[in-house]
Amino acid sequence: MLANMHAMTGKLLLVGTPLGNLSDMPPRAVDALKSADLILCEDTRHTRKLLTHFGIDRPTDSYHEHNEDAKADSLVDRIERGETLALVSDAGMPVVSDPGYRIVRIARERGVVVEPVPGPFAGVLALAASGIAPLPFTFLGFSPHRQGERLDFYRRAAELGHTTIVYESPERVIASLEDALAVLGDAECAVARELTKLHEEIVSGRISEVLATLRERERVHGEITLVFGAAAVAAEEVSTETLRAEFERLREEGLRRNDAVKAVAEKFGMRRNDVYRLLAG
Repeated sequence: MLANMHAMTGKLLLVGTPLGNLSDMPPRAVDALKSADLILCEDTRHTRKLLTHFGIDRPTDSYHEHNEDAKADSLVDRIERGETLALVSDAGMPVVSDPGYRIVRIARERGVVVEPVPGPFAGVLALAASGIAPLPFTFLGFSPHRQGERLDFYRRAAELGHTTIVYESPERVIASLEDALAVLGDAECAVARELTKLHEEIVSGRISEVLATLRERERVHGEITLVFGAAAVAAEEVSTETLRAEFERLREEGLRRNDAVKAVAEKFGMRRNDVYRLLAG
């Protein structure tokens, strides 16, 4: 009986860590890591700096995309024997665009407690600061390396008609924006760089405007998050009847005139003045 009770005390903690600014480390995350029998890290050397800063002296082990499949089952075995394991990524919330899905999946299938300990998510921070309509939005993770696959990636994003969040490397950000421009049209865009860090920057505007700004630089540095508004549609490609029908529908739902015009403009990737002009015609 005692052995069964002990086995039920184990759990998997998914612990969010700062993107860069250590002041963003939540007290609950510190306590969670201190309680762990083992901390699973993408890069133990990177995480050790964080642990040392907060006085957390717990064992660590590497857990990354190359060994996740091989290690997941045995790690869940340890949790079932009563151990508490904490999973962290190099920055932000684990599992989301980082390793962890496999162990969480197995843990859930085997009835192991999985406890998320909140931390920052670069995609949502960039979205919140972008000035682009936030809902609905879709997070697509990293774009493909090859251009053909990346064009297909943005075509799928265009079909959704949502605000889209994409992670990108600094080496490919200009090529990625060029492909996005070709597929999405000159949609609204924000490039968030080095969020929460000393050189944090958000460049926003139409994709063509953001591209022009970045092309002037010798090199783009840092962690990059892209936010795109819904695919742009030229005003002449949208019939007045379509715009008016959507406008009237929103008005019937109780939206004020200005809010309905704004919603129509965002849905079709148009400027509000163009919507006003076509509705008044």
